[in-house]
Amino acid sequence: MPAAKPPEFRRRAVDLARRGDAPVRQVANDLGISESCLRRWMKVDDVDAGRREGLTSAERKELVELRRRTRVLEMGSVILKRASAYFARENVLPK
Repeated sequence: MPAAKPPEFRRRAVDLARRGDAPVRQVANDLGISESCLRRWMKVDDVDAGRREGLTSAERKELVELRRRTRVLEMGSVILKRASAYFARENVLPK
């Protein structure tokens, strides 16, 4: 998998492609990236700028963080339930 490009590189690549001096395919080849990659960057830029419907980068990042936190909290809940069941069994007096 190729290394991720820095945000400044992405922004400049999108700006070059939008200028329209050359086709997107040519701009991508000149920069050493795939055409689909450049088109995806353009789509993300459109969403972030509000020109297209979808989750912005910030919203997507927040969603990932919230899902991770929910997973951790659910795991903690399961652990507490198991622990309470374990200790409840130990406190039962034999007949």
